[in-house]
Amino acid sequence: MSGIINYGVIGCGMMGQEHLRNIALLPEARVAAIFEPDPDMAHAAAALAPSAQMCPDMDALLAVEPLDALVVVSPNHLHVAQMEQIAARRPLPLLMEKPLYTDAAQAARLAALDYPAPVWVAMEYRYMPPIAALIEQVDAATGGPVMLSIREHRFPFLHKVGHWNRFNDWSGGTLVEKCCHFFDLMRVILRAEPVRVMASAGQSVNHKDESYEGRAPDVWDNGYVIVDFDNGSRAMLELCMFAEGSRYQEEISVTGPTGKIEALVPGPGRFWPAHLGAPPVPQVIVSPRSPRGPQVVEIPVDPTLLDAGDHNGSTFYQHSRFRDVVLGQRPVEVTLSDGARAVEMGLAAQESARTGQSVALGLQK
Repeated sequence: MSGIINYGVIGCGMMGQEHLRNIALLPEARVAAIFEPDPDMAHAAAALAPSAQMCPDMDALLAVEPLDALVVVSPNHLHVAQMEQIAARRPLPLLMEKPLYTDAAQAARLAALDYPAPVWVAMEYRYMPPIAALIEQVDAATGGPVMLSIREHRFPFLHKVGHWNRFNDWSGGTLVEKCCHFFDLMRVILRAEPVRVMASAGQSVNHKDESYEGRAPDVWDNGYVIVDFDNGSRAMLELCMFAEGSRYQEEISVTGPTGKIEALVPGPGRFWPAHLGAPPVPQVIVSPRSPRGPQVVEIPVDPTLLDAGDHNGSTFYQHSRFRDVVLGQRPVEVTLSDGARAVEMGLAAQESARTGQSVALGLQK
């Protein structure tokens, strides 16, 4: 393939528009077609990609001739059916937003799907510069990871079209919708597979005074999850979604026999209080056991990339790699199996928190 890569984008709400802004930063790339059923979101998308053909449905988008790749950014509960439709009609290289699915019953449908083109599941957190640096340095800094802690203290769920992120049956639940990113990071950092999940979570503060067509939101806003892995390592997630006053949004710590490495990631710059001055800069901290003494490195992110989205520049870096996949220059880095495994862990955490019992995954050792 040579020349400009033409993208079709399905779903252009808040995250879809972030994808549009980042595709616009890629060399020799353009959005050729968009399907977005909400009129307000479609209007905003057309402003970001004025040369794109606005399509009334997915069939119309898939019929647009000059398409080289697709990006699916629709509400979570639509992902599996839309992927099946694409596979049956026109299976182009596909960047599929997380979570890959929302309900255990959908896992078999995905497993049965014979998709002949590359599929990349959008796990942006891998590509946040401080987290990418931690992943690259983790062995040297720790002597091999044994314990991993991920803390996310952030703002509540934002308002989305149709309020789909307020309900477990549409979103998959908070520990799927929000936290599949972190379960993916656990597997990547520890290079191991989960065998047992234990969780405690609930809805303590957020969305309690909201009602949509007579339904009260049921998504959780805080929780703890502990995961045991098949190589003997373990990981913990701490989530709080009423902590937007925090200096850093994500704090990741990995410890091994020779030391510790941490990554500190600020939240979206647009939420940082202007009266406090410039937002905090991402950091990586390496703390060897001997000689003792933390080593702090700041990892600033290109302001252009920060302006293009809320994910610390990671959406652009992910798109750069996916573009290489479309060109046949790189293998997929986040596979369907990776995406499915992250959801499996999230659903297990939801079940553990609901029942008060641990949930086994795979073969325990």
